[in-house]
Amino acid sequence: QVQLVESGGGLVQAGGSLRLSCAASGRTFSNYAMGWFRQAPGKEREFVAAISRSTGITYYADSVKGRFTISKDIAKSTVYLHMNSLKPEDTAVYSCAARVGNIGVRQQNQYDYWGQGTQVTVSS
Repeated sequence: QVQLVESGGGLVQAGGSLRLSCAASGRTFSNYAMGWFRQAPGKEREFVAAISRSTGITYYADSVKGRFTISKDIAKSTVYLHMNSLKPEDTAVYSCAARVGNIGVRQQNQYDYWGQGTQVTVSS
């Protein structure tokens, strides 16, 4: 089992930047593909970005492509979400997730472990 703890959320003005971190503990971090998801008030949780376990290939939702970057530091057992050019519609609780598999995927039900989430609020 792996435990995931997110950090780095907060309040930022539109056009600003934030970096979210997701620290993993427990089983070997390099065994997992990782993803970021978000849930805005009154909406369903949606895919944001994912990174594959061995190749490091990344995947993004169309809504964040070109603005967000997912990366990982295996030595620190941490995955990051770098968010630039933030918009009010990016306001949500952001959660990271881990799946026992090689490919980072968009489907939430393919992930085995979830963090508690961190709030991101973008003011206009």
